[in-house]
Amino acid sequence: MDMVNIKINGIDLSVPQNYTILQAAREAGINIPTLCYLKDINEIGACRMCLVEVKGAKGLVTACVYPVNEGMEVYTNTAKVRKARKTVLELTLSNHDRKCLTCVRNQNCELQKLCDDLGVKDIAFEGEISHHEIDNLSPSIVRDNNKCVLCRRCVAVCKKVQTVGAIDAQGRGFTTKIGSTFGMPLSATDCVNCGQCIVACPVGALYEKDSVKDVWAALADDSKHVVVQTAPAVRAALGEEFGMPIGSRVTGKMATALKYLGFDKVFDTDFGADVTIMEEGTELINRIKEGGKLPLITSCSPGWVKFCEHNFPDFLENLSSAKSPHEMFGAILKSYYAEKTGIDPKDIYVVSVMPCTAKKFEAQRDELTNGGYADVDAVLTTRELAKMIKEAGLEFDKLPDSVFDNPFGDAATGAAVIFGATGGVMEAALRTVSEVLTGKELEKVEFSDVRGTEGIKEATVQIGDMDVKVAVAHGLGNARELLEKVRAGEADYQFIEIMGCSGGCVTGGGQPIVSSKTMCEVDLKAARAKALYDEDESLPIRKSHENPFVKTLYDEYMGEPCGHKAHELLHTHYVARERIQK
Repeated sequence: MDMVNIKINGIDLSVPQNYTILQAAREAGINIPTLCYLKDINEIGACRMCLVEVKGAKGLVTACVYPVNEGMEVYTNTAKVRKARKTVLELTLSNHDRKCLTCVRNQNCELQKLCDDLGVKDIAFEGEISHHEIDNLSPSIVRDNNKCVLCRRCVAVCKKVQTVGAIDAQGRGFTTKIGSTFGMPLSATDCVNCGQCIVACPVGALYEKDSVKDVWAALADDSKHVVVQTAPAVRAALGEEFGMPIGSRVTGKMATALKYLGFDKVFDTDFGADVTIMEEGTELINRIKEGGKLPLITSCSPGWVKFCEHNFPDFLENLSSAKSPHEMFGAILKSYYAEKTGIDPKDIYVVSVMPCTAKKFEAQRDELTNGGYADVDAVLTTRELAKMIKEAGLEFDKLPDSVFDNPFGDAATGAAVIFGATGGVMEAALRTVSEVLTGKELEKVEFSDVRGTEGIKEATVQIGDMDVKVAVAHGLGNARELLEKVRAGEADYQFIEIMGCSGGCVTGGGQPIVSSKTMCEVDLKAARAKALYDEDESLPIRKSHENPFVKTLYDEYMGEPCGHKAHELLHTHYVARERIQK
């Protein structure tokens, strides 16, 4: 790549010619503040926080969009620059709800940090402040425009990455706000509840619907047998909420924390993932052998499922009828587990700790019930679990490791663990499907072709004498691109995995929020996924069909995968939805 020579604050640098000033400065260890900037997603120079001086330019320029050129001289820390940035920040604050101590993003807010970094103590522009009604009708996401700084990061990720476009900027000047179509609440739009807008937001304008109070109430209710299950991706990110490095694996500490919080039983959703592979894998085998509807598309991601219902209703028959792992586990807990322990299902309160805000919507679906009871009663995000741990006064990093409880406890497989990374469900399924179809043990359990963070991955996997064409997509924009090719007859697969969030569950909408600067410096998808692949490699059992507790479940209760009992408890259906609900 061609390089250019520039100076930043008198420092000589040689950088690629396609760099912006912001990229060049950060590579040199010089931090230029930003607010609206989100790498590769929202590079629009709207907030003006990144203003710098360029020798010869008529005025200050925005570093995030201004390209470097040969001989450029840049100054990032002049009195003029500091004054401009401070003025921009004070103007932003002048129309902002500044109740920071009670804000959900207190101490993890990019606006708050800018105020600290730039020494803003007073605001010179006191005046009229906009007042907005809080939209809390969604089961997953709360919108508070009183906190909004109009950075448009949420809009960009919803429109460009997810291709949903449920929100956009409306109005002009002082009346500008981020809103939904026709001013409707999110719950009435084709929002898929993925929560990617939340993790993109630099402030407290977007956050998950709170379930913490409900869970504390259930734990205090002596008539309830409260059980908790945790998704694979949670263990790869929870530690970040307590200052641990990104990608730290905290499985044992997490189990201990949940026991200390007072849950009657602490289970691992990995067990549900192993059962999902038994059902979904069998479904794939049956469709291949019997000429069923292909490609079979995974249904573990509720954001993707709702996206399909809105945008690709013609593919609903392709969706696996298998419930997602935590919903399967919830159904098992209120049937098999209830009978085994002699506890009335109405007294079992199931809490799922998920990396995903869309799981809150999923848990309320009418289709996901068992004997008149919801499979799952409450969903906590990773962030909400961290709040509970902090409320309880637990020093997470000092907790001892422990294991999950029986009868589903310590035999979850590596195949289940990797569900949290893009390609993980596909790989887990192939490990089982391959051995079931061929009757031979795999020499190598890793299917490397479906790993990695490329938006769409394709592979042909040889199973016995049969070539199975598979594809993996993560992020709904990639899902749209893939399915439009299938719809047009330009691609042909037998099996497709789709995850609603880029990177899969490890970067779900309920995971710890990091700053846009950290997103530039660390590959969150890869770092968190590595924690899961490392755990997979460390486990003695790495194939779902070899889980002894899964075998016992089918021997004692379910019969066979995709049999009558299994269909009754572990499978569901989906519905076509209007693009905009009236």
